[in-house]
Amino acid sequence: MTDLPLLPLPLAGEPASERSDAARNRAALLCSAQALVAQCGVEDVTMDAVAAHAGVGKGTVFRRFGSRAGLMVALLDQNESHWQAQVISGPPPLGPDAPPWDRLEAFGRSRLETTILHGDLLRAAGAAGSRSAPAVTFVVQHVQHLLRELGVTGDVRLLATALMAPLEIGVLDELRTKGIDTERVIHGWLDLARRIVGGC
Repeated sequence: MTDLPLLPLPLAGEPASERSDAARNRAALLCSAQALVAQCGVEDVTMDAVAAHAGVGKGTVFRRFGSRAGLMVALLDQNESHWQAQVISGPPPLGPDAPPWDRLEAFGRSRLETTILHGDLLRAAGAAGSRSAPAVTFVVQHVQHLLRELGVTGDVRLLATALMAPLEIGVLDELRTKGIDTERVIHGWLDLARRIVGGC
């Protein structure tokens, strides 16, 4: 059975069809939040600050995102959307038109980089575990697709989930407390990926 092409998944909390004015307001609030994160860091971004920067009342921000953690999840979703676009249609080896092993290696490296880059946002998103369910689903589906192209059999979904787990912020934070640096993580991840592919 041929795998269907991967398509971007809807962002968490965002309806499939949204009124244009609501979409504009949401985009403006996220733009303000992103600017504040870049300017003063995640820890100092408050709902009051986002409202003031966007020129709206604080209630508007709460109605749109529910809480500060909800706002952070929405920012993460926005970043995930840009990253997914690179996976789906960007240049190889992360994007199409590269051998499946090259794509898998590029995918792992890129996922690690984005997790580190957005680490503060992931922590601020709270108990949501950080990334939304659609974002996690996209990652697992893509890795499943690549593993199947590489001839891996068995419970490929579970293997894909296990392969991506070490690249999540909770695991990375724990590894860092044990003195394990980023380079060691990616070498270990590549070793695990080779074992999964070689054992098929």
